[in-house]
Amino acid sequence: MILQALHDYYARKPELPRDGFELKDIPFVIELEADGRPVQILDTRELVGKRKQARGFLVPQGVKKSVNVAANLLWGNAEYVLGIADAKKLAERQAKGKETEYRARLTEMRAAFIEEIRHLPEAAQQDGGVQAVLAFAQLGGDEIVAALGELGSEISETNPNLTFRLRSDVDLVCQRPAVSAAIMKRGAPSSALHCLVSGEMDEIERLHSSISGVRDAQSSGASLVSFNLDAFCSYGKDQGRNAPVGKRAAFAYTTALKHLLRRDSPQKLQVGDTTTVFWADHETSLENDFAVMFDEPRKDDADPDRGTRAVAALLSAVRQGVGPVLDDKTRFFVLGLAPNAARIAIRFWLTGTVADMTKRIVRHFDSICIDPPKHDPQFLSLQLLLRSIATPSKKWPGGDPENIPPNLAGEVMRAVLEGLPYPETLFGGAIRRIRAQRDVNYPRAAILKACLNRKRTPYEKEITVSLDKENANPGYRLGRLFAVLERIQEEAAGGPGKINATIRDRYYGAFSATPATVFATLMRMKNHHLAKLDNPGRRVNLEKLVGEIVDGLMPTLPAHLPLADQGRFAIGYYHQRQDFFTKRESVITDPSITAKE
Repeated sequence: MILQALHDYYARKPELPRDGFELKDIPFVIELEADGRPVQILDTRELVGKRKQARGFLVPQGVKKSVNVAANLLWGNAEYVLGIADAKKLAERQAKGKETEYRARLTEMRAAFIEEIRHLPEAAQQDGGVQAVLAFAQLGGDEIVAALGELGSEISETNPNLTFRLRSDVDLVCQRPAVSAAIMKRGAPSSALHCLVSGEMDEIERLHSSISGVRDAQSSGASLVSFNLDAFCSYGKDQGRNAPVGKRAAFAYTTALKHLLRRDSPQKLQVGDTTTVFWADHETSLENDFAVMFDEPRKDDADPDRGTRAVAALLSAVRQGVGPVLDDKTRFFVLGLAPNAARIAIRFWLTGTVADMTKRIVRHFDSICIDPPKHDPQFLSLQLLLRSIATPSKKWPGGDPENIPPNLAGEVMRAVLEGLPYPETLFGGAIRRIRAQRDVNYPRAAILKACLNRKRTPYEKEITVSLDKENANPGYRLGRLFAVLERIQEEAAGGPGKINATIRDRYYGAFSATPATVFATLMRMKNHHLAKLDNPGRRVNLEKLVGEIVDGLMPTLPAHLPLADQGRFAIGYYHQRQDFFTKRESVITDPSITAKE
């Protein structure tokens, strides 16, 4: 199903490379005279942020490599194209006493590069560009080093991809008509079988192309379909013949996936360790908005508010029952990929109509909606939610992405797009971070609210967006009480930030889990702090608020709070704190109390 959906996506994207070609980043292009003499080396890289980014070129599809010597047609790294040693590899071989073997391999690699060109049909070999490359290949090592000039050391250190262009041309040599025609004629089936993807007769692809663009996977690319051990094979079939996919279908699905995973792809989203791509059967606005709704805006983003607007528009359309997406039956696909040694692991594969996906996305944002602090974003990204439960580091004080629990991103995405309860790992992670850091922040409160509401029974009260004074749950009321007691302490000390350690720092863990053990202590401290307030009206109103909350708890104070009620405790605390911060508070709120009194 996955390969078929990618194959169909390739079919509807005529701008993607056709069979036999691929888009590859080529940092350097060697410009040649017609007789093969090098004119200059063109540096195609441009500064993007703080890094140089090479330009992408359409080149003949690369061969599958492991430890074997296999050359690409008319392009490749410096070892193949120039026969120049990779500085790092050379140093390693010298340290192991294997320099001679490495230099012999370099000779073999360059010979393979030249031989690949000589395998072209006679008509293509007579092309002026191909003739120039073959003439260049006869140059000696000294002539090549001289041609590299100032870029020589950099090319030796980085072993980049290179290709050729005639001085009089705009296109590369590998793009000239004679070469393109020869490539298109390649691959006529010698023995055809039924392809499992297309259902057509085709020659079966033994080794599928490597896929690059998955974070933390091998930089050279990793395989989505691979059989490289005897344990994976059956009935005497080797490699890709265990899952017969035709050459044309294999090229189509790998090209489509590479396109979706390309750098700065608008159809790619990174959530935790999972690289997520998405597409549809036909053009749809959800393809353009899906990533920005879930992702965090980058620092250099020209329009950081685009995601907020997209979510707001979607919520408005669904709530008002208008908008074309609500009736869109176009199939929508979401694929989550993660690195796994030399392979790519599939974390999740979700499908549905655009209308169904839209409704579930809206439900997710409704689930995590809780009163935000004044300067925080209205809609929380998935990455921010996940980081809020991760152990912090010096670089990431709000939660290090590297510490997000494995598989959690995929489980959360599945819950969002299938309308399922959020994973218990997410809820438990939020509780642990709150207890460890004693900080009920905006993302953690949103997580707890979403998790509790998704799994609540019909007899349990739904947790609201803002403070709910009618919520009689003991955990929620105790959380509200704790926020009021902390507020009293802060005001007695002259305001927030005037105390080195508040009751939250000392008693949050105990009061949220075993409230009966510290209730009396906190109430005595409350009386002490109230006595310090200069404003009698404020003192009376705070005392009344404490009384209203405690009245709902008595006559029995719970000795222990289960985990779910510890989550409600945190939300009650957060709601009450936000209520203090957001509502306009006057110095005297009880009209029966005068300033003089």
